[in-house]
Amino acid sequence: MGDRISSWGSARPEPEPKTMNPIAAAMLLALSLFFGMLVLLVAGRRIGAQRIAREGEGAATGTGAVDAAVFALLGLLVAFTFSNAASKFDSRRDLIVEEANTIGTAYLRLDLVPESRRSALRESFRQYVDARLAFYRVAAQDDQRFREGFSRVNALQLEIWNQALAATQDPGAASGAPMLLLPALNEMIDITTTRTLATEMHPPVVIFGLLALLALASALLAGYGMAGSRSPSWLHMIGFAAVMALAVYIIVDLEYPRLGVIRVDAFDQALVDVRSSMQ
Repeated sequence: MGDRISSWGSARPEPEPKTMNPIAAAMLLALSLFFGMLVLLVAGRRIGAQRIAREGEGAATGTGAVDAAVFALLGLLVAFTFSNAASKFDSRRDLIVEEANTIGTAYLRLDLVPESRRSALRESFRQYVDARLAFYRVAAQDDQRFREGFSRVNALQLEIWNQALAATQDPGAASGAPMLLLPALNEMIDITTTRTLATEMHPPVVIFGLLALLALASALLAGYGMAGSRSPSWLHMIGFAAVMALAVYIIVDLEYPRLGVIRVDAFDQALVDVRSSMQ
């Protein structure tokens, strides 16, 4: 912890704020995928119909293995990305609860320092929790407030650490104050780094590109497989495109749980409850 405090600026570089709304990009991707798949379903059906007209009903012979491989790969990639996004969503909720617990523990251990220093520390804690709540409420939506919130949290962490360090060295402090309070503060500060990095952990863009490419390829192959019917089944075509587009959108929505429909905001109540207990 000493190294972290002594070189605060270099040890904790400010993460890059988001310059583009990922949910808006996800909606654009989902809509593009939906209409692209419809176009390729129709195109694939026409290609298949033309080949059947030239070669007869045996034109599709031997293509089943290729279709199965592409669809299997698509299903595997959807399952992988969805499972990964859902797992991180749960982890982010757990981190909120963990941070609330670490703050609550550190706050209770302020009783180990002299009363003369306790009031200032408690006020700093109240300001710190307010800053943490404000940071996550606005950081995902406003770049300027993101930077301001990040700087505010770092400044309060340094202030609390210096206050606590001086308080534990006060002659009136309990004998075990340094061993009990400082590690608790260390955990409270470390969890902010963990949460910040958790918000930056996303699959490479190439994964989503591959997912979209496989969905489009599957649409083309599915359309080709429908070529034997007299008229297209729009129910199946629209349903297939809609389900794939929705799946991609939900995956991205889970990756950014403070911007879209699926959110972790309700778990901020854990921090709100901690703040309410700081009387």
